[in-house]
Amino acid sequence: MKIVIAPDSFKESLSALEAAESIERGFQRVLPDAEYVKVPMADGGEGTVQSLVDATGGEIISKTVTGPLGEPVDAFFGILGNQTTAVIEMAAASGLHLVPAADRNPLVTTTRGTGELISAALDYGVNHIIIGIGGSATNDGGAGMAKALGARLLDKDGMEIGEGGGALCHLASINLSDFDPRLATIKIEVACDVDNPLTGEKGASAIFGPQKGATPEMIEQLDKNLSHYAAIIERDLGKKIEDVSGAGAAGGLGGGLLAFLPSELKRGVDIVIEATGLSHIVKDADLVITGEGKIDGQTIFGKTPIGVAKTAKKYGVPVIGIAGNVSKDSAVVHEYGIDAIFSVVPGVILLEDAFKHAEEYVETTASNIAAVFKMHGDGSRASK
Repeated sequence: MKIVIAPDSFKESLSALEAAESIERGFQRVLPDAEYVKVPMADGGEGTVQSLVDATGGEIISKTVTGPLGEPVDAFFGILGNQTTAVIEMAAASGLHLVPAADRNPLVTTTRGTGELISAALDYGVNHIIIGIGGSATNDGGAGMAKALGARLLDKDGMEIGEGGGALCHLASINLSDFDPRLATIKIEVACDVDNPLTGEKGASAIFGPQKGATPEMIEQLDKNLSHYAAIIERDLGKKIEDVSGAGAAGGLGGGLLAFLPSELKRGVDIVIEATGLSHIVKDADLVITGEGKIDGQTIFGKTPIGVAKTAKKYGVPVIGIAGNVSKDSAVVHEYGIDAIFSVVPGVILLEDAFKHAEEYVETTASNIAAVFKMHGDGSRASK
């Protein structure tokens, strides 16, 4: 009997690998002779680097880079087990959590550190880079990232423009003569789960600017600046990015990646599924277990459990989901391949207790699921 365990992290309590290990221990209590394959998962957001490193036997690389406010920050990226793929979370270098609430100002925050992480990954000789772009503190359209990689963003006097979304109004030309040549042959996949364009009422500034500290006046200025930026990119680089779905992600970093790098925007969980080889792993499984901190009506919109379930259902494999919180509107996930869902929380408890005992609760729930599974014969395809 083969059981594949492919959860996302349980935020604030368990990494994806820790969750998978807890599930495995619970199942082994009841089905000690089964074959267990753990595949830590993610959806392109926080935890993606760790999950992919854990799933592939890779390593985490620490790197000091330029933070959103121009100060040095301790960041990281991953080199996967194949040694040819790097995975980056832009939030590690340019994330909102790196900026104190009182200092949030997207007119000045920069994605330069993200570019520095890309450059550092290239130093390892990779030919494939996966970039998760959620959780940004920036609204500079990826200008800082581009400058860190050698692009020269010049004003009318031929001088480099400053950092941040507020400086884009001074952009007069783009010069790529010093751009890192290694990028020409790199495959870059961008984990992007939003469809916002670069500008307009659904654009980067209007939708995401307020959470980054933008006032209504700032939003208007930032939006105009990004529109100007897109026009210069179209003129000098021949790339149209202003109305592209997803270009507004991460303060326009989605658009910047499309403009300057050989990038493709894809749903995060699809990138992770491909990188881990999940489809090959589940095709002969008897059961797949997935899960994350919360399963609700929003889970169907690109979250890990649904991506795992869709992959398993290609081969007719049953799927069980577990979560710390299972909401009232969670039943919709049954229409997308999850056959049953279970909450790991044993009654009404304090949230801090749920986090503290998450490992124990996941293990116990998994053991109970295994007992039910065992009651259905031995659970294997051979017995059906």
